[in-house]
Amino acid sequence: MKTLAPARDWATRLAFPLWSSTGFDASLGLYHERLDLDRRPIGASPRRLMVQARQIATFARATLAGWHRPGPEADALDRAIRLYHRRDDAPGWIFSVSPTGAPDRDVRDLYTHAFILYALAWHHRVTGDPGLIRLADETLGEMDAIFAAPHGGFSDAVPAADAIRRQNPHMHLLEALLALYEASGGERFMARAEHLIALATDRFIAADGGALIEDFSLDWQPLAAPGGNRVEPGHLYEWAWLLGEFVRLGGTVEDGLRERLIQFATRTGVDPESGRIVDAVNDHGGIIAASTRSWPHAEGVKAFAAAAMRGSDGAEASADRLLGYLMTTFAPDRLVGGWIDRFDAEGRPLVDHMPASTLYHIAGAIFEAELAFGSDTSGR
Repeated sequence: MKTLAPARDWATRLAFPLWSSTGFDASLGLYHERLDLDRRPIGASPRRLMVQARQIATFARATLAGWHRPGPEADALDRAIRLYHRRDDAPGWIFSVSPTGAPDRDVRDLYTHAFILYALAWHHRVTGDPGLIRLADETLGEMDAIFAAPHGGFSDAVPAADAIRRQNPHMHLLEALLALYEASGGERFMARAEHLIALATDRFIAADGGALIEDFSLDWQPLAAPGGNRVEPGHLYEWAWLLGEFVRLGGTVEDGLRERLIQFATRTGVDPESGRIVDAVNDHGGIIAASTRSWPHAEGVKAFAAAAMRGSDGAEASADRLLGYLMTTFAPDRLVGGWIDRFDAEGRPLVDHMPASTLYHIAGAIFEAELAFGSDTSGR
C-alpha cells in the first residue's frame, strides 16, 4: 500500500506533535477546539466534551502504537472527569465548559456520552487503571436512566432539541462498547453491543439494498417516504467497519451485510475517477449533498482495510486510493499536521479553521491501514 508510509509519517512527524503542543491548552489542561489555518489556537470557543474525548482516545492509541510520547496532555482525562462529570451535581456528563473551565452547557447528549466511554476504554489500555472501567459502568448506568426511550435505543439528548432519533450516536455507542469489551473482557459490554447491532439491522439498514438511513421518528420509522431519506456514504463505511469489529470480537452478523453497505456507499457516493466521496445521498442513491468532508474518506479506508483482511478482491487498491485522496486533498503537508475539513462540490474550502475532532477520523484510518497492510503497530 504505497500511501501508508507517507500517511504514517504525517501522523507521527506532524499531526501528533501539533495537536499535543499548539493544539493543547496547558493552562486549562484540555485540548483546543480548533486552530486557524495558520495553526494558531482559536481560544474563544467552548470546550465540548466530545472533542476532548476524541483527542484523549486518539492520543492513547498513538501512545500504545509507539507513535507518540505523552506530555502534559496525558492528564487530560483526569481533568475532563473533574470538569465534566456530574459538574452540576446531576447524573451524567455536561456537554461543554467555557475557555476558563466554567460550566457552559449542561445538556446531556448521547453522542458525547458515547465518546467519553470510548476515551475511558482506550485510556484504560494505556494505564491499566481499573477505576476507568468502573467509571464506564457508572456512566452506562447513568445513561440508562437519562436517555431511556421506548422502542429500543436511546434518546439523542435531554432535554430534547427535536422529535428526531438518529442512528449516529448509537453507532458511536457501539464503537465505545466494543472498545470497552476489548479493553476489559467484560461480557456486559458485548451484550449491550449485541442490542445495538439488532437495532441497526432491524431499523437503520434498509432491507432492499444496503442504504443506512440517518434520521427517524420517535418510534424508529424513517422520517420520509422511500427516496426521501438522508443516507451518508461515510456512515455506511463506518458501520461496515464496526460490524467487522463486532465479528472480530466474537459476534455474528448476516452474511454479506458488510459488503452491501460498502457497495451502496461506493456505487452512490464515490467518484470512480478521483475517489471523492459526497456528503449525502438519498435512500435510492441520488446525490443530495455534493459537498465533501474528510471523515467519509477516512471511514472508507477503514472499511476497505478490513475488507482486504477478509480477502475481498480490490479492497487494498480502494483503501490505497482513498487514503491518498484523504491525505493530499484534506491534509497536505503545507498545513503541517492540520487539515481543511470540508470542500464544496467545486473544490472550494467551506471552512476557515481546523476542527480538532477531525484527528480521530484521520488517525483512525491510518491506524487501521497499518493494521491491515503495515507492521501492525496500530495500538490495537
